[in-house]
Amino acid sequence: MVNRMQFYIDGAWVDPAVKKSTAVVNPATEEAMYEVALGSKADVDKAVTAAKRAFATFSQTSREERVALLTKVIEVYKGRLKEIGAAVSDEMGAPLPMAEKLQAGAGLGHLMTTLDVLKDYHFEEPVGTAMVLREPVGVVGMITPWNWPLNQIACKVAPALAAGCTMILKPSEFTPTSALIFAEILHEAGVPKGVFNLVNGLGPEVGAAMSEHPDIDMISFTGSTRAGIDVAKRAAPTVKRVSQELGGKSPNVILEGADLTKAVTGGVMHMFNNSGQSCNAPSRMIVPLSKMKEVAAIAKAVADKTKAGDPRAEGTTIGPVVNRGQWDKIQGLIKKGIDEGATLVAGGPGLPEGVNKGFYVRPTIFADVTPDMTIAREEIFGPVLTIIGAKDESEAVHIANDTPYGLAGYVSGASVEDAKRVGRQIRAGNVNLQGVPNDRSAPFGGYKQSGNGREWGKYGLEDFLEVKAVAGFNAA
Repeated sequence: MVNRMQFYIDGAWVDPAVKKSTAVVNPATEEAMYEVALGSKADVDKAVTAAKRAFATFSQTSREERVALLTKVIEVYKGRLKEIGAAVSDEMGAPLPMAEKLQAGAGLGHLMTTLDVLKDYHFEEPVGTAMVLREPVGVVGMITPWNWPLNQIACKVAPALAAGCTMILKPSEFTPTSALIFAEILHEAGVPKGVFNLVNGLGPEVGAAMSEHPDIDMISFTGSTRAGIDVAKRAAPTVKRVSQELGGKSPNVILEGADLTKAVTGGVMHMFNNSGQSCNAPSRMIVPLSKMKEVAAIAKAVADKTKAGDPRAEGTTIGPVVNRGQWDKIQGLIKKGIDEGATLVAGGPGLPEGVNKGFYVRPTIFADVTPDMTIAREEIFGPVLTIIGAKDESEAVHIANDTPYGLAGYVSGASVEDAKRVGRQIRAGNVNLQGVPNDRSAPFGGYKQSGNGREWGKYGLEDFLEVKAVAGFNAA
């Protein structure tokens, strides 16, 4: 039985300083499933004290000790994959097979990738007469979202452990159970007391206390750009490192000569995956203006086959969005798209056919969208695709970069060379060519208002390391 009314601090499950809780709602049924405890500044202080104390010893552990620790974490994690998948499915609505394979699987993937990086990483590098040392940054505050809960937790915790950092995690209050299971995994794997701590709570209370805390050396935050700005402001007086992975409005550029059926079908399916609740979702499909009708027809065919329904039912393609607030926001933006004159190709406002409860959104496609429309500018974070026409390649690149965001970009062309040429011009931290998915050993992160710093692989490990130059180390 997962313990939802206590926090994991200093190697033990402890009561909150003040008893306060919130209901966790199943988005498919709109019914409360259970309560989860909410923390306060006092709980954060307690966790930071434990992490600071543990840092003195954990920061001095050898590579071999940390390799052994991560190996054990992976072994224990594998035994709880199905349980994690079920928790994610219940709490954020992902279809069960997808939650087990992709959601829970992403966490395992980051753990395994980090272990491979740690085995071969050079923490010391001679530079002239100096030795450059890479050392753990210190106590890290981690704030993670609900949309890919284990992906975001593992891609922060794994490299922090590998680096020798200690940490306090505040997971989303909408998806707490998978994080609590993760705490149990780390405990069973033998992570030393105080190295990993978990405090559930709300952003304005626990998140703010972490961002402002003078004994937290770094904040690693994933969430909205609005919340990320608040974290950075609160962190500024203590000059702590702030690494952020924020919002996106990613372009999917389909060039003349590309295989339209393949590129459009793949783009729509990717957009609808996880009910559109991915920061790097290819939400703006930019296509040759002359192909707009053909593209819209292919996209509509995909939408018509996309089944929104019970996450536990066979044949469900997408589940609900996470909560009522998100549903209301998405409905407002769909209405805005219609009001501003975009052509509604599929979906639209309201619940999908045959659904009478739950936060389900109809898989929606707009064609003939212009770059100044609200649905082309704002991150919708739901299964809503906008198709924008460009008269030539140059205009397609201009439209792609005409956004305050820069997390991801997608390019399909007649050849890889065509896609490469345009991919180099996209102002984003991640660009996918010809439908090839991300590689977990390559960096993930954004340009502009999509954040700073990088996660995943070697680059994720380096986010948790300080660089020290020791002059005279190599002097003759």
